[in-house]
Amino acid sequence: MALALFRCLAPFRRPSSIPLLLNPNPFNPFSFPKTLFLHSKTLVSRLSTEDTHQIVTKDERLRTEDGTALGWGTIVAIVTSMGGGPAAVGIVRLSGPTAVDVAARVFHPARGRKEGGSPFLWKPRSHFVEYGFALDRKGNVIDEVLAVPMLAPRSYTREDVVELQCHGSDVCLNRVLKACLEAGAKLAEPGEFTLRAFLNGRLDLSQAENVGRLIAAKSVAAAESALANIQGGFSSLVKSLRKQCIQLLTEIEARLDFDDELPLLEPRVLTNQVDDMWNILQEAIDTANYDKLLQTGLQVAIIGRPNVGKSSLLNAWSKSERAIVTDIAGTTRDVIEANVSVHGVQRSESAAMTADVIIMVTNAIDGFTEDDRKLIDHIQKNQKSAGSATPVILVVNKIDCVPCTSMRQFEMATSSFMKLVPTCAINGKGISELERAVLEVRGLDSIPPGGFRWTVNQRQFEQLLRAQESLSRLKSSIDDELPMDFWTIDLREAALALGEISGEDISEEVLSNIFSKFCIGK
Repeated sequence: MALALFRCLAPFRRPSSIPLLLNPNPFNPFSFPKTLFLHSKTLVSRLSTEDTHQIVTKDERLRTEDGTALGWGTIVAIVTSMGGGPAAVGIVRLSGPTAVDVAARVFHPARGRKEGGSPFLWKPRSHFVEYGFALDRKGNVIDEVLAVPMLAPRSYTREDVVELQCHGSDVCLNRVLKACLEAGAKLAEPGEFTLRAFLNGRLDLSQAENVGRLIAAKSVAAAESALANIQGGFSSLVKSLRKQCIQLLTEIEARLDFDDELPLLEPRVLTNQVDDMWNILQEAIDTANYDKLLQTGLQVAIIGRPNVGKSSLLNAWSKSERAIVTDIAGTTRDVIEANVSVHGVQRSESAAMTADVIIMVTNAIDGFTEDDRKLIDHIQKNQKSAGSATPVILVVNKIDCVPCTSMRQFEMATSSFMKLVPTCAINGKGISELERAVLEVRGLDSIPPGGFRWTVNQRQFEQLLRAQESLSRLKSSIDDELPMDFWTIDLREAALALGEISGEDISEEVLSNIFSKFCIGK
């Protein structure tokens, strides 16, 4: 598990360019007994010829005072999906201080292999693909592979990384993985590659979280949101707000120590700055509902009498033929894909109990019948007994078959429903209005067209709320003219909350919970 991983890693605290003003003696499960610093040296990596070099002026791997890299060990994992049928290519990834040495025991380049002779030791060139063979510890060829070395710090983890591109069958991949384990690597824990990227400063915690979300994205919008977060959209906002909190904290604490030597702080100017920060936090908080929509969608139950047009409505809404549509009442099958389900009267009760939104369908030809009334009464009775308040929308389908005056009877029944939407599943009329109604009843109507560029998850939402509440208390303290000592308490709390989002101030328990949800190999 991920928790075991943290205990076998050297205790560590991520470096930060921001001075520690929040707590002079914070508990830190990753504090290293020796002073850590970024060791700078020139790296030379040959690209294509003996005369062409790329100069990297800074090695950003974390090192101790004696210049040695932290001894986290070298990890290996299959990073492409397994068990989903044969694939053309699969990848085994190594990362760590001895990744090149381990890979050299397994990979032997074809260019140095002579007929009947022994292969020579592999000497990789960073970011240079090389063709060769993977050998087991007895020297038997187990696969033809391509080796892609990415030497630190220009890699995903900022460690030496080697990827072996193998044939994509589970057998080939597992044989190469076993050879790497026998050569000295250890099997990676879930999320360990991304964890190392975080610990080495390549990603902050909010960016690292979105790596997993990008992998698990089920829609283009969810993928774009996760990618925007990885690229630093949300991270830059959090870092900016945290920096402002620390700067204000510095100004206030300086005046507590040197009150006679510094000019007074203008409360109005300070209040305006706090208001600006509060509003920025609110804009970020507003993305939380959209994030839930991206990650899980809305579970919508479509209920109603037989042959009122539930299946036709579903097909028009989803723009695909996912339900059987006939003129015979009761022939609709249950839909097993997406988050919209179609149910008849018999299954309405269970569908309504688990849905985020209930859409009750009737049709303009029959009108609002006694069976419709019994169904909605039964649903509302069950909601009341279960303490549920799932919103219900009434959809009047087949409006193309009757004159407009026939809608009056449905309007009289709307007291039991939050919205009334007339539709025609044949020509798609009313479908966009139905989509808007679903968003409105779930409080998602404030989402701008096209959604948000990035969103915040539940953990980040809680910390943003914590920071916002701290700023609200700070403003009250300023307005009530309380001593400046009280101001520093709330500012420090806001900065700590923002630090938990970025990972500047984070506990081992939170890290374990985040990275244990990742797949092995990422």
